[in-house]
Amino acid sequence: MTPDELSYTSDHEWVRLTESGNALFGITHYAQEALGDIVYVSLPAVGESITAGQACGEIESTKSVSDIFAPVDGEVVAVNPTLDSTPEIVNSAPYTDGWLVEVELANPVQIDSLLSSGEYLALIEKA
Repeated sequence: MTPDELSYTSDHEWVRLTESGNALFGITHYAQEALGDIVYVSLPAVGESITAGQACGEIESTKSVSDIFAPVDGEVVAVNPTLDSTPEIVNSAPYTDGWLVEVELANPVQIDSLLSSGEYLALIEKA
């Protein structure tokens, strides 16, 4: 389950460009499946700057706590408000309603360095 229209990171985040040119991101189906039942999500604050490859939040499941890594550089313009009351939506809809953060890109060219669906599938098949 890796939608072709998305870009991916080796840290198991997906990225979708919005109509306004921002980057919306979340964790992949593979990541949420590995985590198990998600019970809490900690996200960066709106207005905070994030840096690609750096931890910008955490996801807690019944199994463990894992870092969320920023897939791109930019400023957080929105976080998914649904996750406060229903973090498990990341399990049921990781590519749609379970999105995590929307970022105003500092460097839009960064998107070109992310993995395609096929490249991400090859990566997780090796895992």
